[in-house]
Amino acid sequence: MATFTGYLRARSDDELVALLRLRPDLAAPSPSTLSSLAVRATSRSSLDRALASVDAGVLQVLEAVVALDESGPVSAAQVVRAVAGTADEAATAAVEGALRAAEARALVFPEDTDPDAALHPSPGLPEALGPYPAGLAPVDHHRAVHPPTDPDVVRTLLDDAPAGARQVLDALTWGPPVGLSPSPGSPTATAVTWLLRHGLLVPGDTKHVLLPRAVALTLRGGRTHRSPATAPPLPHDAAVRADALVASESAAAGERVARLVARLARSWEQSPPPVLRAGGLGVRELKRTAAVLEVDEGEAAFVVELAGAAGFVADDGEEVPSFVPTVAVDDWWGQDVADRWAALAHAWLISPRAAWLVGTRDERSALRAALDPELVRAWAPRLRATVLGTLADAGRGVALTAPQVLEVLRWRTPRSVPPTNAVEAVLHEAGLLGVLGAGALSDAGRALVAGEDAAAALAASLPSAVDEVLLQGDLTGIVPGRPSAALEDLLDRTARVESRGGAVTVRFTADSVRAALDAGSTADALLAELQAHARGPVPQPLEYLVRDAARRHGRLRAGAASSYLRADDPTLLAGLVDDPRFSDLGLVALAPTVLVAQASTRELVDVLRDVGLAPVAEGPDGQVLHLTPEVRRVGRRGAAAARRRAADAAAVVGPQEALPADRLAALVPRLRRADDDHTAAAPAPVTPGKQARSTIAGTADPAGALVLLREAAAERAPVWVELVGPQGLTEKRLLRPVLVEGGRVRAVDPAREAELTIAVHRIASVTREEESP
Repeated sequence: MATFTGYLRARSDDELVALLRLRPDLAAPSPSTLSSLAVRATSRSSLDRALASVDAGVLQVLEAVVALDESGPVSAAQVVRAVAGTADEAATAAVEGALRAAEARALVFPEDTDPDAALHPSPGLPEALGPYPAGLAPVDHHRAVHPPTDPDVVRTLLDDAPAGARQVLDALTWGPPVGLSPSPGSPTATAVTWLLRHGLLVPGDTKHVLLPRAVALTLRGGRTHRSPATAPPLPHDAAVRADALVASESAAAGERVARLVARLARSWEQSPPPVLRAGGLGVRELKRTAAVLEVDEGEAAFVVELAGAAGFVADDGEEVPSFVPTVAVDDWWGQDVADRWAALAHAWLISPRAAWLVGTRDERSALRAALDPELVRAWAPRLRATVLGTLADAGRGVALTAPQVLEVLRWRTPRSVPPTNAVEAVLHEAGLLGVLGAGALSDAGRALVAGEDAAAALAASLPSAVDEVLLQGDLTGIVPGRPSAALEDLLDRTARVESRGGAVTVRFTADSVRAALDAGSTADALLAELQAHARGPVPQPLEYLVRDAARRHGRLRAGAASSYLRADDPTLLAGLVDDPRFSDLGLVALAPTVLVAQASTRELVDVLRDVGLAPVAEGPDGQVLHLTPEVRRVGRRGAAAARRRAADAAAVVGPQEALPADRLAALVPRLRRADDDHTAAAPAPVTPGKQARSTIAGTADPAGALVLLREAAAERAPVWVELVGPQGLTEKRLLRPVLVEGGRVRAVDPAREAELTIAVHRIASVTREEESP
């Protein structure tokens, strides 16, 4: 039989490149030779990764090959018949395609280039699939009782079987093949005893019986599976949304999430929340953030995590650490809405953080916090890509629920089906982000998944910007659409938003106008800006509000003594010193028109404004100072380090991205040259004193030895193993490997009729031999 290493060497460069693309873990880090590539491809971890990424059809043919291979050589035609049976041509073609997919991933390999050549499972694949592939029991060649293998004999025995025997076999036929031994006197005891006596069942352990593989295949009519696995059809009850609805909902959500992240950064640059001792954002701070953003705590946690994933907020690393906006947010603010959204959406797609776990409890019953370092889940990016890919394949406008997505995933990746709550969370977050619109994948989301220009796709869905506002006499304003950047900036400075939707409604108040005056504007400048964007004249009530706020603004002036308060009118200061509301300020009257305070200037101004007064700060020369909010920034280093740690974790767990095509194309020839050089430098060892046998393969290379041992275990073939003893002396023994995993080899020594376990580092060389003709 051809060896797995020989099969890899015989594959063309294009086929090897395709293998490395389908199984990216084989190429990163780069193997040194084709032999080391074979070792990695047959390791349990790599096989588990490969099995986690194949669909149910490929999994069926792998189980069929493993199940049929133990009984003798199996051809591709036998596998197709065992899985598809007498199904239609489409099902047969699907099984043949699944076989080609399995061979492309080197999970099965043919004995030679003949189309009818026997197929063999990759070494280590039977162990990776589990003890009962396709629900069939393993073939035990050392069992004292040999079950009948001729289907006619099995059918003849069943014709004479006692009552209840057929029911017992029917229960075990399609697996699992293990049943409990009935207690004496039970209704099935007589039937089970008869089946055991005639070899239709065999003893397992003291409490179980086993249905032999040959008997099960006869009862199944030679089939390994009831029916071939095919892709599930689109659910008949799946909702289909109109393109216009999907686009509008997606655009609205995308614009909203960009605005929320901007508001979060504006809030945290003035009042950075502290970092918990264990890392993360405290519950109280999350509630405060939710109030600022005017959303619930769940959405606030998502916005916080999204800003963290994009690198816009990070731990400032101070002695008393806080979460502070990074310098990256300044460049982001200067972009248009579509570009800002695209940056957030891409960060979410590749982020290894599970924001939906915020507020749940871990295994220690501790509450998980937003930005908690423990929220990294390396499989999260793969889950998002898989869920969005399912929606993309469903068609335009199709909105799938979490159970419907899971139905598809159970076929696509039956060995790695995600939990329901994680799928629900991905769909919910995608809706909040605007990747979905009305539950269906939007054009922007489709471009994001495909790696295309998502910003341009969202921009095409956004309504045209409006540069005018309808000012009304009740001190409100209505923007009939999406405000332009200039209008948005004006309204942010002078008003507060009351509602958003197809139009934006804002309200002007004394506080909102005062905030604009604090930023350095004057009444005339504000009114001129409002008039420039207004449809019609500025209403008289709004003009009165602005001018009254400007008139009152600065009538009181504060300075530092720690700080002082003065006024031209003594009556304005009368009673302030004795007012209990200001007891914490430490006010002292220096003159009828001057007070000093122990509090800072900013604190003095803020406390007086809370009671309805309107002081302003002034400098030593008496000129008005505009108390702009203190703005803080932190460098990118903390966020970049967190992203590097997340990338390292993702490289250890879960499938990786394939290397670029040019790097894979250059890697394969290098592996061939290294393999040829290694083979020429290290010829296979020859076992002395065995003239009746001919060596067909042997190596002292550790990588090659592991491959030979795994191949021998798969074939149940003996090999000569040179062992190094505790004193450094070598000993050659003929062993039959059973299992190679975890740095150890479990093998049977036929000469001594014993089983032993050997550490791989004790093996000096392995030589595989077969009888000479």
